[in-house]
Amino acid sequence: MKNTDEKEFDKINIFGKGEPNSAYARFFTGNSYLKPLTGIKTDMHLSNVTFEPGCRNNWHIHHAKQGGGQILICTAGEGWYQEEGKSAISLKEGTVIEIPANVKHWHGAKADSWFSHIAVEVPGEKTENEWLEPVEDEDYKKLV
Repeated sequence: MKNTDEKEFDKINIFGKGEPNSAYARFFTGNSYLKPLTGIKTDMHLSNVTFEPGCRNNWHIHHAKQGGGQILICTAGEGWYQEEGKSAISLKEGTVIEIPANVKHWHGAKADSWFSHIAVEVPGEKTENEWLEPVEDEDYKKLV
């Protein structure tokens, strides 16, 4: 469900918004927030990522020699996911996206909604993220 009111969104964002995502801010258009859900006791890292309306991350790739990739579990609001060369997919609460390793993609909020998803970094061999160019404003504005 779309939600433009931050206070109302905070009530339904069950894992909480967390802190400003300042460490990765240069890879986002707009403001995002990060709340780690797991610590260092596991090989699989999970975080709740919250995007303000219109916020999205840059194109990026989760590289891995074997295994790896990312899973997005959408928990509140509405957003977008897009792989290079494909149409964007509308995201809402309950949507699960499996992103194979080595696939160029981006994800974030719709222009008129706050959005949260749990990001699951899938363990693999020789994994690393490569951050690329921002999603062009004119391409993003075409999404409805």
